[in-house]
Amino acid sequence: MWSLYNPSIPDFICQLAETPAMQRLKDVGMHCGCEYTSFPMFTGLDSYSRHKHSVGCALIVWRFTQDQRQTIAALLHDIATPTLAHVIDFLNGDHMKQESTESGTTAIIESSPEIMTKLKTWGISLGEVSDYHQYPIADNDSPHLSADRLEYTLSNMLNYHIAPIESVRLWFESLIVGKNEEGEEELMFPNLEIAEPFSMAALQTSQIYVADEDRYAMQTLAELLKKHIQRGVLSVADLHKTESEVIAMLNRDEEAQRDWEKFRALRHIYRGNHAGAKTVHSKKRYINPYVQGMGRVKELSASYALALNEFMADPLDEPLWGE
Repeated sequence: MWSLYNPSIPDFICQLAETPAMQRLKDVGMHCGCEYTSFPMFTGLDSYSRHKHSVGCALIVWRFTQDQRQTIAALLHDIATPTLAHVIDFLNGDHMKQESTESGTTAIIESSPEIMTKLKTWGISLGEVSDYHQYPIADNDSPHLSADRLEYTLSNMLNYHIAPIESVRLWFESLIVGKNEEGEEELMFPNLEIAEPFSMAALQTSQIYVADEDRYAMQTLAELLKKHIQRGVLSVADLHKTESEVIAMLNRDEEAQRDWEKFRALRHIYRGNHAGAKTVHSKKRYINPYVQGMGRVKELSASYALALNEFMADPLDEPLWGE
């Protein structure tokens, strides 16, 4: 995907991506632990790490802005992500907003001598790169289109075989930077003919993020972690290690290992009342792109509006159980 976003990787991105704080993200996945189950929808997925996502975001921002500060902010935006990512939001009871894992970015950057030395060499302050929300091309309010949402959406379109690479390339290469209805810069499409199929494909990724298997797996794994933190097998601090390290700690304890293997064996999901069934709500992520000079896709496409409204109307309130 990186070569799609930009023909080459600027040296300053490489230097920061190779620091220990960023290298940890190579072992923190974007699939939030779901890939460890045996649910068919997650088997055979390509490896997709927070590191790969972060570099991708940086390349997108660089392509459209050629601004080093904005690009670095995009690169570092997930540096504080704990192991298993949004599973920890479920653990923290923040599954509807999924924001509890975003704190700590400034502290981790500041505690990295490698990153701070490079920033000083380039004349860049911590405040200019520690919060990518200040740069609308890197991040903006949902459901607008930003580099962050774009990168994981395009990657998952390919990973889940929602769209072929030819379509993904067309959609990406059609994007431009313009002013939206609020007068803010945003990644947008030049016409509805390109924006509509992208939006429909993006909505399919949104449906995966709240699929029964996805929500059940994340909640179950959060409960597993909570149990073994309480037992002393893990500590809260351990959640900022790599996934391999946390899994190894679980496997060193007999009871935790049994629970982990039971989680890994999950392959069927059911709806309805059952002993142990649980209702799992979740944040709904979606994108409503802007079409230059026309407005948002939802207001321009009746078919997309219908599909989006159906998606948003689902209360996700049926009890789930798996085995």
